Amino acid sequence: MLLNGTETDVLIIGAGVVGSALARELSRYQLRVLLVEKEVDVAFGTSKANSGIVHSGIHDHPGTLKAKLCVEGNRLYPQMAEELNVLYKQNGTLVVARDASECEMLGQLVNQGLLNGVSGVQVLGREELHRLEPNLNPDLAGGLLVPSGGIVIPFDLVYALVENAVANGVQLAVSTEVWQIRWEGGQFIVETNRGMVKTKYIVNAAGLGAAKVAGMIGDESFTIYARKGEEYLLDRRLEGYIQRTVFPLPTPESKGILIIPTVEGNIMLGPTAHRVDSFHDFSTSAAGWDEIFRFTQRLVPGLQASDVITSFSGLRAAGDTGDFIIRPSELNTHFIHVAGIESPGLTAAPAIARYVVELLEDAGLRMTAKRFFNPYRLVVRIRDLSLEDRDRLAVKCPAYANIVCRCEMVSEGEIRDAVRRGATTLDGVKLRTRSGMGRCQGGFCSPMVMRILMEELGLKPEEVTKNGPDSPLLFGNLRDNPSCPEKD
Repeated sequence: MLLNGTETDVLIIGAGVVGSALARELSRYQLRVLLVEKEVDVAFGTSKANSGIVHSGIHDHPGTLKAKLCVEGNRLYPQMAEELNVLYKQNGTLVVARDASECEMLGQLVNQGLLNGVSGVQVLGREELHRLEPNLNPDLAGGLLVPSGGIVIPFDLVYALVENAVANGVQLAVSTEVWQIRWEGGQFIVETNRGMVKTKYIVNAAGLGAAKVAGMIGDESFTIYARKGEEYLLDRRLEGYIQRTVFPLPTPESKGILIIPTVEGNIMLGPTAHRVDSFHDFSTSAAGWDEIFRFTQRLVPGLQASDVITSFSGLRAAGDTGDFIIRPSELNTHFIHVAGIESPGLTAAPAIARYVVELLEDAGLRMTAKRFFNPYRLVVRIRDLSLEDRDRLAVKCPAYANIVCRCEMVSEGEIRDAVRRGATTLDGVKLRTRSGMGRCQGGFCSPMVMRILMEELGLKPEEVTKNGPDSPLLFGNLRDNPSCPEKD
């Protein structure tokens, strides 16, 4: 998408969960909104490797934006998930104490939660804890149950938010990197690798790049550093082994290493929380696995290393203030910072979006609600349908009867839908459909997904990538390779 001469009211830089939630919120109004993302697809930054926890707000310091927006965001999730057809479950949160001294510390979290407006917190003794979760270590001394805690698929949410925003008039430009910003004649002139954009307002939701983008207008009021978290996903055969998200007591650096039952039935272990110097270090390590497994086995002794099916890491964009950085720039009130959105950013995202809309209005943006706004998104998931509904759908479109990913029960029809909804890479299809996320990790379905990408997008085999231009999957025909011995 070339942007030369594009004029817009609001330019959102960054299509992670916060930028996407804001795009959807702004699509309710009679505005020209452009959402740009430097990666080849939305959700390919921090949001791709998020833990997917919808936090209750019990962990956040009272009086902070984190506390206020986390609790507000948590309350918005059920309706948002229903409207967008997003997989979400309010499974509840457990904070566990390993001994009597830690039980005393649970009281501080209870008081903090009450101050933040978290309701329904229950103090559990040893027997009550193990009655709820029989597979927890019987030596655990007690815990807290917070019923409002939940889980969601983070990238599924981002795709849903963007698709609904676009359906309601927002423009999206991926593979678009902002190079330069200047204020001229009462508007911003933004130079990108895809041309120039003129806009009245900018929202800087650029994640790890937020400080760099702020610096383009001379604002150096905050810094961003990367905190890496490694995560390990277990086989879905363990579905139901742990039902609630299990937290230890938090540390000053993080909420700790967790045991997370995902919406899809897997269990996820992690994350670590270590500051790194590079914004491109997505490696996992033996040390990271050892740290996570040793800790989680103390909470759930029955976990087995042989159940790990994949690992990944993500970089959280941590700010230097200890809180979310959401405010107009002191240099230009038409430039809104939305930076340092680490945990509980995923939970807070819908509330952050509303808060930023208020800031834009305070800065002079006229907000006129649309007469018609469609909040709904429809998407087909074969594995969630009854056999009768599957049969009816297959009669209308036989592609839904052809199962491409056997581990996750994903059909050809769903994969073609994903490409038509915006996927251009193997990972883009994977994150939208779960094809390749099962036990075989794409060993069976990847060639068929690649074929569909070629057919839908008119690509040559060597043009299909894993996650963008620097990740080709094929390098031409083996028979055309001069180093390949000729057949007799």
